[in-house]
Amino acid sequence: MSDSLEVKSELYDEDEFCNRSSPHHSNTIFFLQFFQTHENIDFSIKSDGDEDVIVPRRKYQTIDIECSPSTSLSLVGLQLWRGAFVLADFILSNHVDFSSKTVLEVGSGVGFTSIVASMFAKEVICTDIADEGLLDMIKRNIKRNESIIKADVSVLPLDFYSDHYSEELTKKLENVDIILAADVIYDNDLTEAFVKTLIKLLNTPKKKKFYIALEKRYVFTLADMDTVAPCYEHFLSIFLKASRRSPMCAWRVKEMNIDFEQRFKYERSKHLVMWEILT
Repeated sequence: MSDSLEVKSELYDEDEFCNRSSPHHSNTIFFLQFFQTHENIDFSIKSDGDEDVIVPRRKYQTIDIECSPSTSLSLVGLQLWRGAFVLADFILSNHVDFSSKTVLEVGSGVGFTSIVASMFAKEVICTDIADEGLLDMIKRNIKRNESIIKADVSVLPLDFYSDHYSEELTKKLENVDIILAADVIYDNDLTEAFVKTLIKLLNTPKKKKFYIALEKRYVFTLADMDTVAPCYEHFLSIFLKASRRSPMCAWRVKEMNIDFEQRFKYERSKHLVMWEILT
């Protein structure tokens, strides 16, 4: 796909995906509503003054996210994608304890998943490329949602194509417990750079957990005379090949079920997948 072409997240066309505000600096602000855990709901039977039963209702919270309505292929991080919502649901599901943990998100895009993680973690390191105002947009989104953020949050550059990290990021990486990534593959070269970066980040003395959520994007090709998901298939090939070699062969690598409860409004497509690595 030519980088000059404009692409748009399929999320934006979904019915009742979210509430949308007026445009802001040519971008859009979405009000992403989600419900809290069942533990926060009082299910005891109560009656009003007329002796009518009061039905317990879920308690909702909202995350405000600024993003672009469409971008070139190289700047898709300025949009919202389904993989980030799967990771957000996963964090809210409490399958993994994020409390007192230091969380690193790579390819953070607009910072949505990092904001959800920051509701529980001790520290969140939100990273992406330092191009086209992406890091500034993340900072604005963090500022917008500071009322629900509990963690110390930093926004730092991390480029999959670069082996050089800033002194600040290098220092913070020493304490990382959990690494997150969502929909970071859309180009074969980028996929290979991402897997190389991931192995470097995971191959440190401290034990870590890694979670990635991706959507298989199918296209029809004349070469295959069928609909295929070339970006995901290339990722899977590189990923599994790396898993058979050191150091990754010593780690636990598995595809996960995504049958945990859905808290946000979006279509949880059957083409969404998650992988886990435990070092």
